[in-house]
Amino acid sequence: MSAGRDSDRPPGARGARADVTGSEAARGPESQPPGSEKRSAERVDVMWAVDCETDDNFLFASITNISALGIFVQTTEPLPVGRLLALRFAPHGENLPFVLRGRVQWVNEVKPLGDNLNPGMGIMFVDLTPEQRERLVEVVKTIAYLRTDPSSDPSATN
Repeated sequence: MSAGRDSDRPPGARGARADVTGSEAARGPESQPPGSEKRSAERVDVMWAVDCETDDNFLFASITNISALGIFVQTTEPLPVGRLLALRFAPHGENLPFVLRGRVQWVNEVKPLGDNLNPGMGIMFVDLTPEQRERLVEVVKTIAYLRTDPSSDPSATN
């Protein structure tokens, strides 16, 4: 699932997309007309550990991609759409972890016979402070830049 791909959500996934435009994110998914969800934030592939916590559940899983608006958490035990949760994760090289709130926007459930190779849930960040939003944007931009800058590739020759 790379940056700029139109559709990271596999067929059969339930719920709205985790990434929506800024004004739609501010209003929340319940105010969006069906079929209006569109990805407006750059999404980059990562592999980071994440702690997901609700009032009655704790889940240790992996983030497989991130944008300034949300993440995809790969797990065989996704939470229900609409569930609010606390998220704690630290990008590689960062000493200060992100501690954010999110809402499950869609779920890609485990299917019998291994038909689904990417089970998990799309989570939209909610209630971000301006400082948290700015830090997220900077982290995503940095990762995207480093992946597209040939001079950052240690295997490149000068």
